[in-house]
Amino acid sequence: MPLPKRALLPHRNQRMALVADVFVSYARTDKARVAPLVAALEAKGWSVWWDPAISPGKEFDDEIDGELQAAKAVLVVWTPTSVVSRWVRGEARDAAERGILVPVRFDQARLPIDVRALHTTDLDDWRENPSHSALQECLRALEAMIARSQAAQPVKTTSTSAETPSTKDSARFSICVLPFNNMSGDAEQDYFSDGITEDIITDLSKVSALAVTSSNTAFRYKGQHADIPKVVRELKVSHVLEGSVRKAGGRVRINAQLIDGASDNHVWAERYDRDASDIFAIQDEISQAIVKALKLRLLPEEKKAIERRGTDSADAHDLYLMARQLYVTNQEDEQASKAIVRTCARATEIDPRYAQAWALMAAGYRSLRELGLESDDGMTAAEKALALDPKLAEAHAVKGYILQMRGDMNGAVAEAAAALNLNSESYEANRTAARLNYLQHRFEDAVRLYQKAVNLMETDVNSAMMLVSSYRALGDVAGMRSAAEIALKRADAILAHDQSNAGVIAYSANALGALGEGDRAKARMNRAMLIDPDNWNMRYNFACALSVYLKDTGATLKMVKSLLETATEPLLDYMRADPDFDHLHNDPRWQAMIATAETRLAATSKASVDTHG
Repeated sequence: MPLPKRALLPHRNQRMALVADVFVSYARTDKARVAPLVAALEAKGWSVWWDPAISPGKEFDDEIDGELQAAKAVLVVWTPTSVVSRWVRGEARDAAERGILVPVRFDQARLPIDVRALHTTDLDDWRENPSHSALQECLRALEAMIARSQAAQPVKTTSTSAETPSTKDSARFSICVLPFNNMSGDAEQDYFSDGITEDIITDLSKVSALAVTSSNTAFRYKGQHADIPKVVRELKVSHVLEGSVRKAGGRVRINAQLIDGASDNHVWAERYDRDASDIFAIQDEISQAIVKALKLRLLPEEKKAIERRGTDSADAHDLYLMARQLYVTNQEDEQASKAIVRTCARATEIDPRYAQAWALMAAGYRSLRELGLESDDGMTAAEKALALDPKLAEAHAVKGYILQMRGDMNGAVAEAAAALNLNSESYEANRTAARLNYLQHRFEDAVRLYQKAVNLMETDVNSAMMLVSSYRALGDVAGMRSAAEIALKRADAILAHDQSNAGVIAYSANALGALGEGDRAKARMNRAMLIDPDNWNMRYNFACALSVYLKDTGATLKMVKSLLETATEPLLDYMRADPDFDHLHNDPRWQAMIATAETRLAATSKASVDTHG
């Protein structure tokens, strides 16, 4: 196949990038292998920057950086040679951070740790065939990336007005939105006050002239008396927003005040006493009042972004917040998952176009299917969410989880990568990618992604415990203990309000086991078994604790036996891959129980096929 023509390059004194559709990053020694790929890209009508015929030096580096930053997508070609190139690794890292990386691989090259979570297409068998399925997969990914970049391209303007707002990096003002206090006298209303806080943080984050502290950092102050000067010092912010929420009888009362960190004086304060259906309008007014009080300029597109929500129905939004609270505090719990499905079903009845509610419903169905309690695995709901909003990272994440359950690991990894590309700060995207890496025993990547999930969701105990297991698998005792302390603290905070939450009791027992407190762990196990003896997820966590922390093989196998009697195919696959049980794999008792479970599932599958023709 003839080499493609080189892309025309500007004169070396020019400093304007060509804005190529695709920037190809590769090791120069792999040029002959890369050339047919470039030909396939150019055959799609895309401009490609890949072979700079200029001399090395500062100008060379400047031009590469300019082209890299201007490209709409970056194709990185991993080979045993390129993975050790600091230039290729740096270009890949930059592209991954910007969400425009599409990686391919030859010769089963071992990928750098910081990009392993992204789906990578193997091209060893493509043999320069433009119609090969692997190449077509790569082209589709690039096409989506280019289209997304074009859609996000700002309208060009010749104005150089000094009125243009500062970027986030140079914002004059920074703000922390403290968790609004729930004044309803009912702890079950926390979901509502927390939801309002999250929404205001999200809205203010859309203002380019304002730097906003992340919600996870802000929620560390929940339940504490707000010492504003201390918050300002710790977070290095210029302003703090605090408030309270009281919801009762279809009415909502919100008090909010903006405080100057330097003087500790109120810059703005307001009280809202409205019908609960006006909650969106109140949130918009608070965000716009803060912008006005700080004398910032709110661009028209930023105003539209603040007012744009997943739904216009306050009732549907309220139901979604309820389900969301259940999801982050009771993951993999049967009763919570059933409640999530019911609540989201009601929300989508009110607003059938509420994509976030469809995605969360899919998560509830997925959990129930994994436990063998529901025939629907959630894919229909996930696809509905994606049809309504193809850029919803959470919908891609739950679809990836479902594909993994179905045995399609490649499809699962691709969806997780899409979710991270769309929103690297998505809790669901990071958690799903972490789980996939854990199942593939890529524990370094699992640690990084679970740590991100833990940082993004203050109430997430599940990810903290998975972080414990990942550190243990790596032999990192210090990391394991640190993660266990986080998990125990979070579990105890939930149990302070819900002492009968067997799933969270199980997490706390596991954490105590990891911290070497075996007697306390056993006491919590006994308590949980009395509360909810049939809770599969709880029993599974107890089996893990007995196996790796309490070192009781007999008790572990007894617990495993009861689990395998009802385990579904996805759960059996998970148990076989879980490193917590690695030391049992050569035990004849483990092998016999696994074989019995496989026989049972095979018979069930055959009976289902016979019944349905």
